[in-house]
Amino acid sequence: MNFKKLTMIAVLAASQTALVLPASAETAVQVQQNAGTVQGVDNAAASAVTNNITSSTTNTGNSSNSGAASTNGTTGTVGTSSTTGTTGNAGGTNGTTGTESGTSTTTTTSGQDSTGSGTAGTTGNTSNTGQGAVQNGGTTDGTSASGQTDGSTGNTNDGGQAADGQNAGTQGNEGQSEGTAGGTTTTTDPQGITATGSSTTGQAGQLILMMNSNKMYQDGKLYLAGQPMAVKNGVSYVAIRAMVERVGLKLTYDAKTKETIIIKDNNELRFKTNSSSYRVNGVAKPMKGPAYQYKNTFMVPLTSITQALGIPYTVDQPGKRVILNLSTKPVATFSVGPTEIFAGETTVNYISQATSPSGLPIVDERWEGKEDIFQEPGLHTVTHYVQDSSGQWSDPYSITVNVLKPNEPPVASFTTDKEQYKMGELITITDQSTDDEDAIVSREWLNDRKAFFQPGPQTIRLKVTDKHGAISEFQKTVVITNETLYTEDEFNKLFTPVGDKFTFNGGSVPSWKTATFTTTSDPATLIRSNSPETVYSEGLLYQETALGSTRFMLHHVNATNKNMQVYVIATNTMLDMSNTINIQNFGMGGPSQYATGHGRASVMRYFDSMTSGSGRQDITLAPGESKVIMTNINNIKMKPGEGISVLADAFSNYPVKYSVIMLDATKDPLQSLPFLPALDRDVHNRGTYPNSVVNMSTDEVLGSTETRIVLGDNNIDPNLKGLDGIYGTEASNAGNFGVLYKIKLNHVAPNTLITLNPRGGVYNGIFLVNGQQVQAANNTQDVNAPNETSVLYRTGNYEQSVEIWYTAAPGSNLPINLLLMPMPQMKQ
Repeated sequence: MNFKKLTMIAVLAASQTALVLPASAETAVQVQQNAGTVQGVDNAAASAVTNNITSSTTNTGNSSNSGAASTNGTTGTVGTSSTTGTTGNAGGTNGTTGTESGTSTTTTTSGQDSTGSGTAGTTGNTSNTGQGAVQNGGTTDGTSASGQTDGSTGNTNDGGQAADGQNAGTQGNEGQSEGTAGGTTTTTDPQGITATGSSTTGQAGQLILMMNSNKMYQDGKLYLAGQPMAVKNGVSYVAIRAMVERVGLKLTYDAKTKETIIIKDNNELRFKTNSSSYRVNGVAKPMKGPAYQYKNTFMVPLTSITQALGIPYTVDQPGKRVILNLSTKPVATFSVGPTEIFAGETTVNYISQATSPSGLPIVDERWEGKEDIFQEPGLHTVTHYVQDSSGQWSDPYSITVNVLKPNEPPVASFTTDKEQYKMGELITITDQSTDDEDAIVSREWLNDRKAFFQPGPQTIRLKVTDKHGAISEFQKTVVITNETLYTEDEFNKLFTPVGDKFTFNGGSVPSWKTATFTTTSDPATLIRSNSPETVYSEGLLYQETALGSTRFMLHHVNATNKNMQVYVIATNTMLDMSNTINIQNFGMGGPSQYATGHGRASVMRYFDSMTSGSGRQDITLAPGESKVIMTNINNIKMKPGEGISVLADAFSNYPVKYSVIMLDATKDPLQSLPFLPALDRDVHNRGTYPNSVVNMSTDEVLGSTETRIVLGDNNIDPNLKGLDGIYGTEASNAGNFGVLYKIKLNHVAPNTLITLNPRGGVYNGIFLVNGQQVQAANNTQDVNAPNETSVLYRTGNYEQSVEIWYTAAPGSNLPINLLLMPMPQMKQ
């Protein structure tokens, strides 16, 4: 193996360590050469060195300062796969005239740094002779002269006049010779950047990047980047690794995503080659240009990395420098809680969030204006300082605390329109409670009846609570006389608000007259998936193929021991054409543990979507394609014990197979569908039913006598007949859940009360009455069969037509009756 190969191997082995060279270093070197000793001290502290970003090997050249015969040594080169400079030829012998004259002038030569391989330029020799000496055939006069260096050949040419340390500055082949500035010595490098020692190295806390160079100065030390700062398409780029390491952070690499990762202040920053953006915690941030790789060095836009790391910087254009301000001081930050602080009451919590950019521990702190309990309302400034283990104190960090005056409790108050009432007379109560912040969060009434039916004093009470938990109570007593204005039944019919319920004799309802109707239906196919209602394992709940207008009613409960989800999957059965499903109306309730509650919510949202159009969606299926539709259903996981209710309308021109499944929330529904077992039905109902929009109309005058409209009893209102889509057996839609009723009462008598009366159990649902939603009953109350009824509508002094739309609320019980009854005469 020849000498050149050995040299290259040695340089490669050393190329993994970053060069750190003190900017004011003095160098003393002894070199044994040709059995003669040559000594020299460079008191200007300019040693010629060749470096790359990860390696450093320094062979210091000599200055000959004596009259004795001397041999000028050379500076070796360093760089990846670079060869050392050649040895200068022996100078002439100065003899007795060899006295030193002038001051020593030092030249540094710098080629272009690169991570590639090549041959570095050699350093020129410095000769300080009293008289002319012959070197390489050149002659110096009596003044101090510095040799000029041809960076490409490594040859030394001695000029005849003082050269003031000027270098030819041509680039070596991929290597670089580097000199350092020290003291007040002025150094000129081949890039033409001139800086005086102290201004080049910068101040404490600064990182200086030299333009068009790979040199960086930090805290008086020189560091070399993998590539020089470069301008590409008008954007300045820097080597990310060198810069980030100077900031004190570390880089990692994600081989899967091929991203470079920086962690700073618990934020994850990711950069990727050829991308014009970087990501902060997954959120993309734009860059002025794409990141790129050049000779194994990752380059990113300067402005992007400074923005990402939050580093302020300035540009020194005359000095060809970019100055980054890196504070090494600890940072004092803190937060104050709670959000509302009251003078003399609230204990204040101070949570320090101090950090040290250099990672040093915080060892001391100082506070100004800090109080555990502020005694005076107003603005108070609290300032915090922290000290790290190096002894540095942070800049002050202040927060202005708004201390509120102590909370004043609310004041409960109400009035009644009279002090004395007859039995059955309407009592009008006006709440006049106040709070200094208008922050009353609850009102609890006791005995606030709209009328009393027993004579004597009656005390009405009110308790109000503000958002701070302060409470106030108020009460008032009114007198009820022995005189009767209305009976309780009369009063309820006249004054119970729409949506509220009252008690009556429901046992007489079956004897009331039954209204007769002309009934038609619209060809809408109903898919009812309601069995098994309580689901104990994942599987196929229902499956059916339909086209045209299709209605859906779903009602299921998760009885497994893990989180589950219900999906509706639509499959285009056409193998030669696309198919589009138009979702027209959609309402969902749950997941929740209260069946009547999520059933009511599904009807309310279904009717909402009719007027708002919020449920509309077009879904296109390619030939044979399957998709999950009505995705709101599976947006939230169903915990054990929770159920959902869904009502929807859809339309398709061609057949679509609809599959309703319940599946472990961690599994993929489309992949799982072919392998799911069909679950057995329970006592509840499932099936496919045609003609599920029922139009009922009557011209009979209703309300002058007690009349009822019967729905869902399988007698007066028969169940729809259909098929179980899984078993293929006949099915009967018990209660006609999922059917949409459109009831037109063309002649309703003046002063008629219309109410809902459940006949099969509790009921809690929504009706559309002349286009307005009416809840039965308000305040999430269930209406109980058979002796409770909820007010839906009252006519005025004239005959009216009334239109009622109704679909049974999942989770409630059927049948129901709509009651029409005359109201009593109003009295003064």
